[in-house]
Amino acid sequence: MRLSPTLAVTAACLVLALGAVAVLATGGRGQALVSAGRAVSRANFASLGFRVGVVHLQGATPAAQAEILKAADLKLGGPILGLDLGAVRARVESVGWVAHARVVRLLPGTLVIAVDQRPLLAVWEHAGRTVVVADDGTVVTQVDPGHFAGLPLVVGDGANVAARAILPKVMNRPRLAARLNALVRVDGRRWNLRLKDGGLIELPATDEDAALKRLDDLDRTSRILELGFARVDLRDPEMVVVRPQGGAAPVLTAGGV
Repeated sequence: MRLSPTLAVTAACLVLALGAVAVLATGGRGQALVSAGRAVSRANFASLGFRVGVVHLQGATPAAQAEILKAADLKLGGPILGLDLGAVRARVESVGWVAHARVVRLLPGTLVIAVDQRPLLAVWEHAGRTVVVADDGTVVTQVDPGHFAGLPLVVGDGANVAARAILPKVMNRPRLAARLNALVRVDGRRWNLRLKDGGLIELPATDEDAALKRLDDLDRTSRILELGFARVDLRDPEMVVVRPQGGAAPVLTAGGV
């Protein structure tokens, strides 16, 4: 005799309720009976079509999907009511791409995994390794940095965490951003900007905005970014030191003008 899904669910709930009463009445000696009843109920539900048939992943980019689904570790055809949704969510949230996840069970056979994906911030070069990092500095594993050549490169200890504050200040200056090769973290307290032509811009440990504004003023009056230089030292708020290429004597400019 085949039972309707509604009747099967009702019967299974009754079995589990009776099992719980048995546990309470026997001081826990009926736990094995309850566990066996749950296993039978899951098998019965599966036989009625309550199996994992479809998994929908929402909010993930194509590059992240494979790693997220691998972490979810879902078996197609397995009993859907036996799944621990909290455990699935925890596995998904262990992936570097994922900030938050929600897992929803839609009977009879669909699971929906909805993720809030961390935006990718930069490629981080550190200790001989190159990895991709999210906007909170988290390393995103199983990602080939070579596929993200459009992300800025940050270098050095702590650069992955500190980059979030400096990158908008630099990347919002198109003339500077177009010439940028990497942002190098120095002594965990300040940045050097390494340019594609080999030039170096030394920023102070504080108030990078003011320093970059002095560079803007200097570039506006002398087109220094086009002319090229070996080094521009912006660490002194009262003076900009420009060392030309070719070993010429440095040029001092007051206030960046």
